[in-house]
Amino acid sequence: MHMRLQIVFILMLFLQAWKPAVSQAAAPELPDSRGVLQRLAHRAGEAKAKIKSFGETVFAYAGAYYEDHIQPVAGSYVEWASNLRSSLWEKVQTAVDNYMPPTE
Repeated sequence: MHMRLQIVFILMLFLQAWKPAVSQAAAPELPDSRGVLQRLAHRAGEAKAKIKSFGETVFAYAGAYYEDHIQPVAGSYVEWASNLRSSLWEKVQTAVDNYMPPTE
């Protein structure tokens, strides 16, 4: 029992000597005077900017991929469909122009 009291006493002396040394070593940081909502709004703005930046990067890569891989292949199909539409429209116009109602 006597030994425990000595250990507690030594620990108390050690803590009393250690606390002032720590308080002198590091200056306390000033608390943030802004409100919680202002900090949250600021963090939300930062997150929005990061997401927007990420989206722009993804959009740029998608555009480059489209130009390199999809557009060369799809371009011929688009041209074919446009030619087919033009051809069909010309046939319809010719049929309408040459239409003669039956005579009785």
